[in-house]
Amino acid sequence: MAKFFFILFLVFSFYISYAQDTISLSKNQPTKLKKNNTLILPIALMTYGALSLELKPLQDFNRTIHTLTTPDNLEKKYHIDNYLQFTPGAIAIGLNAVGIKGKHKLKDAALIYTLSNVVLNGIVIPTKKLTHELRPDKSAYSSFPSGHTAEAFANATFLSMEYGEISVWYSISGYTIASLTGYLRMYNNKHWFGDVIAGAGVGIVSTKIAYWMFNKINKKKTITNKIGLMPTFNNRQFGFNLCKYY
Repeated sequence: MAKFFFILFLVFSFYISYAQDTISLSKNQPTKLKKNNTLILPIALMTYGALSLELKPLQDFNRTIHTLTTPDNLEKKYHIDNYLQFTPGAIAIGLNAVGIKGKHKLKDAALIYTLSNVVLNGIVIPTKKLTHELRPDKSAYSSFPSGHTAEAFANATFLSMEYGEISVWYSISGYTIASLTGYLRMYNNKHWFGDVIAGAGVGIVSTKIAYWMFNKINKKKTITNKIGLMPTFNNRQFGFNLCKYY
């Protein structure tokens, strides 16, 4: 039970710190922030995943889904999920690189993508070690959450946030690829359904937090650029004045 409460604490710690900043900023940009920064879905997915570690009905449902998705005699595994997880992000960066403009310039988009992966691994790696859940194929105690699914949904959210306003098909294609990645993790007998659901939540929240972090960094840069030193000379005395530009 301690593992469950730790995961919930982790989830809501991110939510509270993120939401407080959103509330303060939403006074100036309420519509845009409410649209882009909702965490309801990823929080729900991560909470479901955490509950599946402890509640017997959800554990039974894991086994039911496992029976439906994983062949009894799994002879051939599909390793394309190792590449699919990065595909939506590669599409976003590729579009930007060839001149199809998204929400951010290539340099800024690359920074956001990097921040997303830093946050993602900061959640996934310690959580796997803490929960110590056995994979369905009994190959390792690193089942929860699904790292491949987290990466795939982080990439899909990145593609959606960069290009979703240009065409909804970018979002649809990204999340379709991410969902296929999650399915293949279950088909290949590497993860339970709860692992995949939690991974999806981690991926979405990681990218959203990355955008929040980027906005904070960008805001600090803007403030710094508006402050400068102005040389002065008065009554034969030389000095500097700290000036703020508007």
